[in-house]
Amino acid sequence: MRELTRSNDLVWISWLTAFLGDAGIEALVLDGHMSNFSGSVTAIERRVMVPDEDHERAERLMAEARRDAAAEDGEARREEDNG
Repeated sequence: MRELTRSNDLVWISWLTAFLGDAGIEALVLDGHMSNFSGSVTAIERRVMVPDEDHERAERLMAEARRDAAAEDGEARREEDNG
């Protein structure tokens, strides 16, 4: 297993693990209990792990998803500005 990303954003982690699962990549979230144990202090981030053989593909899918989300966010902001 290799680390794909780490974050304290529970919505992002939930979405990412579901997205990867839909793509046939099993993702494992580590350190969730440590985050809760420490009072949800942001110093301990949850880690998303994927199998070694899927790591490159998972990185590519995650990057594409972030790009798509940024593009959609930009379009929404332009529409708000044009009212």
